Amino acid sequence: MRLAQHGKGEGILLEDLCFEAQQTAAKALKALLIHLDGNFPKVHSIALLLERLEKHAPVPDPIKEAVDLTDYAVQFRYRGHYAPVTEEEYERAILLASKVLDWVKNRIKTA
Repeated sequence: MRLAQHGKGEGILLEDLCFEAQQTAAKALKALLIHLDGNFPKVHSIALLLERLEKHAPVPDPIKEAVDLTDYAVQFRYRGHYAPVTEEEYERAILLASKVLDWVKNRIKTA
């Protein structure tokens, strides 16, 4: 998460930092799944991870918005012809990943 938040600089693409934000959210959700039931699906889809988590407890709507991060896992990992990420999209990716990470930390502490 630190790289995604503070990695901006010369030669660094916002697309790469959004990929890091997606990875933060996905890894956090997988950690919670491990904590709750011992395993997790090996996928990039945040929607699928959230679906699995909902078998254990409701997932708040602000956390569900993180499904938007999934595109960064595929689009920017496998380079193609995509529109560059805007500063606004980057800021939203950081916000979504931060929300997921904070929620997961809280869930693990209280579980």
